[in-house]
Amino acid sequence: MPTDEQLAVDLLGRTDYGRAATSMRALPFLAFARHIVVEGRVLLRMHRGCGYHRACAGSVVAYGADNLSSARPGESLWSVQIVGQCEAIEPTAAQLELFGPVPRLVDGEPFEPVHLVIDPQFASVHSTDGGLERHFRHVL
Repeated sequence: MPTDEQLAVDLLGRTDYGRAATSMRALPFLAFARHIVVEGRVLLRMHRGCGYHRACAGSVVAYGADNLSSARPGESLWSVQIVGQCEAIEPTAAQLELFGPVPRLVDGEPFEPVHLVIDPQFASVHSTDGGLERHFRHVL
């Protein structure tokens, strides 16, 4: 069975969006982000206009995603969270392509992308009904 960090990053690779958690002005907050997984690192795309990237860059953040709204009937549910240092980056052309098209607007304003990267240092993975354990027993 893979480590929690490997499993969390693998599961994040199956989703497109998640939530970044950190603090801003000593208050906790969550912000949604588009993400991709590249070589075990999680790259985020956020809207610069919200300013959340300033609180994330240079800080330790938690980033999570799940399949709670996308699981098919009978499929086990899962939720993952990674925690790690977050930094601003300039993605490569290939990475930008993996992100796909940007939204036109966020909160009525033109979308202006900003990119961050998280190097996972800790992860937690939770699932219902032993679905992940069964999956990896067959894969390995």
